[in-house]
Amino acid sequence: MRTIWLDGAEWLAVLRIGLGLWWLESWRHKDKKGWFQRGTGIAWAADVAGKHRWAVVGSGFERIVAPRPRAMAYVVVYAELALGLGLVTGFLTPVALVAGLLLNLLYLVLMIHDWAEQGQNAMMALISLVALFAMSWQAWSLDRAIGLFL
Repeated sequence: MRTIWLDGAEWLAVLRIGLGLWWLESWRHKDKKGWFQRGTGIAWAADVAGKHRWAVVGSGFERIVAPRPRAMAYVVVYAELALGLGLVTGFLTPVALVAGLLLNLLYLVLMIHDWAEQGQNAMMALISLVALFAMSWQAWSLDRAIGLFL
């Protein structure tokens, strides 16, 4: 593989780190007080799921998320933080990439009507796939430094 400036593994690390920064920005701009104290994030998602064109989304939300809104708020917010930190540092990278891919697919399905969100989640999912299959932890990662996933 021929590249400019960095080698292929380093460019993949740049892609992985960029995806991690995207997750960290998603975490940073969330109104944590609203999510944790007022339940705004889960209430918004409940509204979206309730109006969703696919009945399975609404029923799945009612079965899994609605009974535990506070816990799910913490899961969503801190999952984004964990994904960002894992990808930026390259720690447990394949786990973070698969988890991020699944979260993006979940967001993609939930927000099927929102084109801006569709584009963001589709691109993040694509980056996760490329970073996973190209083993983006081969450069600039704690995984490489400690010998994980070689």
